[in-house]
Amino acid sequence: MNSQVHTGQLTLNLILLCLVLGIGGTFQYGLHISLINSPAEHIQKFINNTWQHRYGSPLHPDKITLFWTFIVSVFSIGGLLGSLIVGYLSVRFGRKKTQLFNNVFALLGAALMMLSPVAKSFEMIIAGRFLYGVNAGVSLNLHTMYIGECAPKRLRGISVTVSLFIALGKLMGFVVGLREFLGSETLWPYLMAFSAVPALIQLLTLPFFPESPRYLLIDKGNKKDCLKAMQQLWGTGDHVVEIDDMLAEKNTLEGKPMKSIRDLLMERCVHWQMISIVLTSGAIQLTGINAVYFYAYDVFRNAGIPTPQIPFVSLGIGVTEALTTVLCGFVIDRLGRKPLLWINYGVITVTLSFLTATLSLQDLYSWMPYFSSALIFIFTLSFGLGPGGVCCVIPTEMFVQSYRPAAYALIGILNWIGLFVLAVSFPFMEAALGAFCFVFFIIFCICMAVFSFLILPETKNRSILEIVESFNQMNFKHQKRNAVCSTRL
Repeated sequence: MNSQVHTGQLTLNLILLCLVLGIGGTFQYGLHISLINSPAEHIQKFINNTWQHRYGSPLHPDKITLFWTFIVSVFSIGGLLGSLIVGYLSVRFGRKKTQLFNNVFALLGAALMMLSPVAKSFEMIIAGRFLYGVNAGVSLNLHTMYIGECAPKRLRGISVTVSLFIALGKLMGFVVGLREFLGSETLWPYLMAFSAVPALIQLLTLPFFPESPRYLLIDKGNKKDCLKAMQQLWGTGDHVVEIDDMLAEKNTLEGKPMKSIRDLLMERCVHWQMISIVLTSGAIQLTGINAVYFYAYDVFRNAGIPTPQIPFVSLGIGVTEALTTVLCGFVIDRLGRKPLLWINYGVITVTLSFLTATLSLQDLYSWMPYFSSALIFIFTLSFGLGPGGVCCVIPTEMFVQSYRPAAYALIGILNWIGLFVLAVSFPFMEAALGAFCFVFFIIFCICMAVFSFLILPETKNRSILEIVESFNQMNFKHQKRNAVCSTRL
């Protein structure tokens, strides 16, 4: 065959794959992060009425709160389970089949939500939230891995769409949760079952797209199907450069088993890669993004925005995050990963420092809440353009195929544990420290700005093995250059 396209290009099929993976992938995670706040009052009333119908007496308010807290937190427990099983499933059944099957969890969860009022069972809501968590836990890791492996070298920044769909999911959760849509007392079961819509869309459309080319060639050794997948996603041509890179990686892994999380933590040859993904992706909650959202309502109210209008202003935060993530997708393969990280971590540090001051002084000066509102939007912009977008790109680039599923599983576990711990601990931190609770996030962001600038290697426009070699220079800095490692050339 005559070569027409030697390196992958952005085609309509690749764009459509991003949309299809996103709608049934991390969109679900973002949706459930924001959607659960809207029906809280209605679900708590349903719990009390159900209890009274069963036992003849109402529940104590503290027990209602306890049940509600469990409904919220069980999502993280399901997410943790999803993160634990995604590595095995993605290797055993492939990225595509696992993603398709994962929609079953969302559909079952939606069915339980819809039937809970009919069955007069709030336990079904708990079970549904757990299944939603499993779905989100698998998707959060698998979506990132799948799209990263489907992107050609010069377009790996397309993995930013993972963060884009998280932002779009949050935005959709805000929208459908409004009282004018599905947030009313009569429609909340439909709101809680909304996940069935993106799940069905992906089930009907993903079968028309190929398996990950990297999985087909490196894991399955099927060069013919790999080339066919490349041509479907990247355009016609022999794509010899990309195939040679994959074959070189496959040769280094010949006879090597897939690695576990324990291998990832223990083996010296991936020491700095592991540290890098833990800090940039696994610890993303420490940027303070959810803490800022926590304060947003009070800040907007103190700025004089009428209470009924505050949800619409909050929509503006979601729109800002989505738009900046799109912008990150356009610039990440031009500017590189390092500048976007250290510059925006620096901006976040400054923004959180000012926000700590303005929140502390907003009762003294009438104009201070407006300043705080502006800072919240600046923070959201920097998060989407920096850590929020880049954290979905670099894990795919830092590991060869044998380590990648374990790396994503580790990131997922840390994310879900971080989300759970922050949800439980932050209200107590805020009560004890007030606005000064941001100090912990400021310290982390300062450290990340320094780490990104001084230590993290740039990965833009480099093959996986070239990136691995850069890390090997750090991993074996004090050892002989002939140190044995399965990831070395």
